Amino acid sequence: MYIELIAIIVAGIGTGGLVLVVNRLTGRRLPRFAVPLAAALAMFAYALWSEYTWGTRTVASLPEGVVEVTHIDQSIAWKPWTLLAPVTTRVMAANLVGAQSRPDAPEVRLVELYLLARWHAARTVMVLIDCAAPARAEVSDATLTDPSVADWQPLGPHDPLLRAICVPQD
Repeated sequence: MYIELIAIIVAGIGTGGLVLVVNRLTGRRLPRFAVPLAAALAMFAYALWSEYTWGTRTVASLPEGVVEVTHIDQSIAWKPWTLLAPVTTRVMAANLVGAQSRPDAPEVRLVELYLLARWHAARTVMVLIDCAAPARAEVSDATLTDPSVADWQPLGPHDPLLRAICVPQD
């Protein structure tokens, strides 16, 4: 968060300085408000770029074998431009390489999910996915020992979590 704030300030100072140099080279023909206006516009443009590209940059930085399951786009009242074009604020990713199954229940997979949210620390959650049912359950010591005792929550046939975990990846 602090790095992004510093980047916004640097964008403003850099653009303001560039316009100041252009103003001097043109014999001070630009209006007096050109430097602060250019700095403000650059800061706003960088903030918008950073906000709107956070989701794609985050997904692109995921390690090999970790895939995006779903993302949440949100409109935020104090950012009126998001009412026209919602911004990605949360991403859920699954570690497909680390997914495990048991010989006695091959249709049940133990998967590590990463819950990523803008301005928040990443969280890791372990879940069981039953590809045959289809259903999802939270992991506990009891469910790891015997998946049949899990509190299974049904998943729709087109659920992104089910598609990411159970459908073979090309």
